[in-house]
Amino acid sequence: MHLVSAPVIEEWTVLSDEHVVARVLAGQTALFEVLMRRHNERLYRAARAIVKDESEAEDVMQQAYVNAYSHLRQFDRRAKFSTWLTRIAVHEAIARARRRGRYMTMEEESARPAAASSTPDPERQAFARELGRLVESAIDRLPDGAREVFVLRQVEELSTEEAACVLDVSEAVVKTRLSRARAALRRDLEERARLAEANAFRFLRPRCDAVVAAVLARIL
Repeated sequence: MHLVSAPVIEEWTVLSDEHVVARVLAGQTALFEVLMRRHNERLYRAARAIVKDESEAEDVMQQAYVNAYSHLRQFDRRAKFSTWLTRIAVHEAIARARRRGRYMTMEEESARPAAASSTPDPERQAFARELGRLVESAIDRLPDGAREVFVLRQVEELSTEEAACVLDVSEAVVKTRLSRARAALRRDLEERARLAEANAFRFLRPRCDAVVAAVLARIL
């Protein structure tokens, strides 16, 4: 078993998935590596979102690639190859999670009676602390006037009348500032979320190489 050389990979990156698939089916099986490297991060993120474990997500990826390779002639181009491949990975991930009793959809969860818990969830507590620091940072960036109104009304839960009295402004001013503070805070947090989303569950070169080598050892 050997990996395709970097120049060969570079040459094939300009071609569509479907073209590469056709070449693999025609006998150039080593070019399956091109497809893996092209879609590794997407498959990892999809699997990781389901199994919630990095190592298991990599196992899912390997099996998904083996399954895809074994059934490559069943790819009928009705959907994009990337969609077809991701669907295989998602099905594999869900099947694994269900076998371990660790997967329940939102609909299934809502249909089940809620279990009372007297013990705080450490994961939820850690998340709350992290989120709290993020919100504090966003509040600090609110303009003067809006910042104190937001804290008094939303954090301390003062009434509009009480906040107006404390700040020596009219109730109309409190309402206007609170509305603007909420809008600014929402924009700030949404922008930070977008930036964070782009870097969530990255699948970088060393791990990519390891998965590619493991799959090629199984299929070639």
